[in-house]
Amino acid sequence: MASKPLGFYQRLQQLPLHAQQAFMAALCERLLPNYALYAQTTGHGDVHTLCTVLDLVWEHLSVRGATIDFARQAEKLAECEPPEDDDSFGARRALDAVVSISSILDTLQGEAPEAVLDVSRTSRAGVRAFIELTEGEEDAQKLALLIRDHPLTEDENNFQDAVLDAASEPLDKNAIKAIRQLGRNDGISNLGLSLED
Repeated sequence: MASKPLGFYQRLQQLPLHAQQAFMAALCERLLPNYALYAQTTGHGDVHTLCTVLDLVWEHLSVRGATIDFARQAEKLAECEPPEDDDSFGARRALDAVVSISSILDTLQGEAPEAVLDVSRTSRAGVRAFIELTEGEEDAQKLALLIRDHPLTEDENNFQDAVLDAASEPLDKNAIKAIRQLGRNDGISNLGLSLED
């Protein structure tokens, strides 16, 4: 009897930790423009620190034995969170980027078995929230269908599938580089936004 193919989240959880970290880092690359736009429009935040911490993650993934003080990086990241009293849409998406990068650091400092699922779901939830915000559909059923069939949802699903496929291959230096390039997504975020807009 043929066994049922594994679902997306099962496949994700079965990846070796190294591959899970590459998957998460790629998703974080795609969340960065949201953070950068928030910082640019509000004057809050520090894009440079986020980029630096993510660079160190990639370095750790591609250079075996690279020693990095990830506890210190986690402290720096915490300082980049939007102000607590800012409950705007932009602040919430900026926080998604910070929290997702923090999740990778958690896996680099010890046990965080759910981190890869958290990052995947955070990115999807951001897309869902953006569609809710921009489409303004009151009817819950109509909204659910709208979200399901929305181009941004399709784009997000395809993107995560592509990154998972890439992370499932043997990961040498070039493969890591290719996953990072995939994550950068030509500077366009999971919400279809870029700094050039």
